[in-house]
Amino acid sequence: MLPGLYFGIGKKARDLLYKGYAQQPPGHFHDCSLKLSCQIGDILPGLRTLFKLDIPDSAKVELQYLQDYAGITGGFRLKGNPFAGYNPLICLSGIIGSNFLSLGTDLAIDITTRTLDQYNAGLSFNSDFLIASINLDDKLDSWKASCSCVVNPPTDTAIAMELKHTFSVNDTAITIGCQHAFFPFTLAKARLNTHGKAGALVQQELWQKLVLTFAGEVDFMDIKRIPKIGLSMAFRI
Repeated sequence: MLPGLYFGIGKKARDLLYKGYAQQPPGHFHDCSLKLSCQIGDILPGLRTLFKLDIPDSAKVELQYLQDYAGITGGFRLKGNPFAGYNPLICLSGIIGSNFLSLGTDLAIDITTRTLDQYNAGLSFNSDFLIASINLDDKLDSWKASCSCVVNPPTDTAIAMELKHTFSVNDTAITIGCQHAFFPFTLAKARLNTHGKAGALVQQELWQKLVLTFAGEVDFMDIKRIPKIGLSMAFRI
């Protein structure tokens, strides 16, 4: 009956629609990045710790506590970049419910300015056929509903959709995507949104440790923009 952690709300659809795709670097210094994560479980019953390092963007240390009908996390995070500096944040999140229906919230407090840097809330519904969620993100400035469905488990074939509305700019977007494993260690994904952006990727797992991802994205609404193409590598220990 474990509800999981707040980060799990909408994760299936989020991973299908966004994970692994080519990302536009925000600055010239961010052409390369390094992501490391380490999780240690069973420190005490239901208690585990997580360490994440995302160079040059952030670093995070977190304690996670799981029980039958609740999941709680608390930690410390550095956010920023080497040029503008890093801000220290205290992060807290909680979720109540079960693996069928859960409700949670997530917040971060900037220690330097003593202000609320982040506040999100989410509701998740999970079944064997459909996983759906509703989120209020960006300090409640955006509303997002998403769902994902596994069509054929043996080939990891699945579809997902996300509807997002941002109140501050009065913008609404719909993103749809699908994935399919052509071979046991080869996964292909594609997505399209109502802003005219389309993306695709092919992910190849080698020796069950090394994962190579080749991804690209094109903006049909801006033909002058050069399509984005990226290659990433992940190594699992």
